[in-house]
Amino acid sequence: MLLACRNTGRALIMTGEAFLHIRVALSPKYRHDVLYQMFATGIKSLGVITVVALFTGMILALQTGIELRRFGQEVNIGTAVTLSITREMGPFMTGMIVAASVGSAIAAQLGTMTVSEEVAALELMSINPVRFLVMPRLVAMIIMMPILTVYTDVIGICGGAIVGMTQLGVSLAAYFDNAIRFAANKDLYVGLFKSVLFGIIITTVACHQGFATTEGAVGVGRATRSTVVISFLTILVVGYFVTRLLYI
Repeated sequence: MLLACRNTGRALIMTGEAFLHIRVALSPKYRHDVLYQMFATGIKSLGVITVVALFTGMILALQTGIELRRFGQEVNIGTAVTLSITREMGPFMTGMIVAASVGSAIAAQLGTMTVSEEVAALELMSINPVRFLVMPRLVAMIIMMPILTVYTDVIGICGGAIVGMTQLGVSLAAYFDNAIRFAANKDLYVGLFKSVLFGIIITTVACHQGFATTEGAVGVGRATRSTVVISFLTILVVGYFVTRLLYI
């Protein structure tokens, strides 16, 4: 427990320091790094996110629609899917995918740099590793996570519309009418807020695990695995408490 608290404190201090350096993110020195990390976080994740979001929306529509059909209310499938996607499943699935793909890659990259003493070399050259390595990844994650979440929401809702039209007999007009009528701006804003928090969590966990890597290649593998596991658990817990605070 003491070790976990100490590691949490170090991770939070590292993230706080990275936030202090955000002001230089758009400087010519760091602009390229930020843009590259945005590309690695966003564009490279689109394929997996598209497939997961599409079938998540389809599964939600199918399972919910089957139950609503028992009461003759399958026309409300658009509302159920839209609220589920925008409030919870959109940011949640995006966070899980980014943690598994981007978070693990960050941990492996920084872990390799740590065990090969490249991070120590940066410090010897008076280059702050947090500003040089963590800050561009943090900025990229904060920018791209809400964008990816909106993309996930749109694809998931369209997936639900496909199932509603082809398997539940709900027209596209009725589906989207219910989706728009009963969904509130708050639902979207809460989802976007969660996505920003999840992005910060993923970056914090991945960078801390990378910097704490020891024992060579074995340690890099351990850091990568720990990043994914810790990120998943933290996203689940934080997502629940955000929903609990904002909706009840």
